[in-house]
Amino acid sequence: MPRKTPFVFAIVLVLAAIGVALYAAAIAPTPEPTAPATVRPSAQAEPPPAPAAPAAGPSVDLALKHLDLIKPSKPKVADDFALPTPDGSSFRLSEQRGKVVLVNFWATWCPPCLEEMPAMERLWRRHKDAGFVLVAVSLDTDGKKVPPFVNARKFSFPVALDPKMAVAEKYGVRALPSSFVLDRDGTVTGIALGPRAWDDRAAHGLVQAMLR
Repeated sequence: MPRKTPFVFAIVLVLAAIGVALYAAAIAPTPEPTAPATVRPSAQAEPPPAPAAPAAGPSVDLALKHLDLIKPSKPKVADDFALPTPDGSSFRLSEQRGKVVLVNFWATWCPPCLEEMPAMERLWRRHKDAGFVLVAVSLDTDGKKVPPFVNARKFSFPVALDPKMAVAEKYGVRALPSSFVLDRDGTVTGIALGPRAWDDRAAHGLVQAMLR
């Protein structure tokens, strides 16, 4: 056999192998593309909702501070009194035990008194059915001036007459208006010297806290 025969034979084998490989690749089925898998985030347990904070109720001390009321250094039960009213009946403080009471001293000739009285009316109207009592003690020497004054301004809170200032002297009143806030036991909780905004948030909060 000539020398070139093995070399030619090897080339024929290689070409045959390549042809077989190409034929196999041509007839092999083409795999269908696979849709990508949707990656879902791992389910994480949501933390339980935090418990709702309890609603902060109004604080007596904070309300006293906001209203600039004097807090007595020692608990003292307010002196009892009984005074006539313009309609011919009477008002007795001790009969109001179990209620929150605002005792206000005023007079028809006192401009600062008139300044705060509309706010007192609003405070009275809002809380009177919940156990709040407001009594405006007039120090007018002529009690006949009081009913026209009150009626003209449509005040509905109770009014009492102290023409000789006997009760005012008991309470140490030296200027008008002066107000004393008493708790359900009749103890003096706060004292206001001068007019106050008796229908602001602090005033309503004070009454609500004391009525609890």
